[in-house]
Amino acid sequence: MSLKIEFEREEDGRWIAEIPELPGVLAYGDDREQAVRAAQTLALRVIADRLEHGEEVPAAVLGAFSPAA
Repeated sequence: MSLKIEFEREEDGRWIAEIPELPGVLAYGDDREQAVRAAQTLALRVIADRLEHGEEVPAAVLGAFSPAA
């Protein structure tokens, strides 16, 4: 599974981490690592919610699961 995380630094020094394949998954952090952790946490919550409600999930996520034969 591979979802790209994009970064940007605000003028006030905070970092923003965003996962474009999951609209709305955008998180702030005091440093880059904190922003990444927050975005990853939010992404997992969004993916779980979508799976639970039968909504579309990015192919990159579904590729991480393979049914047993």
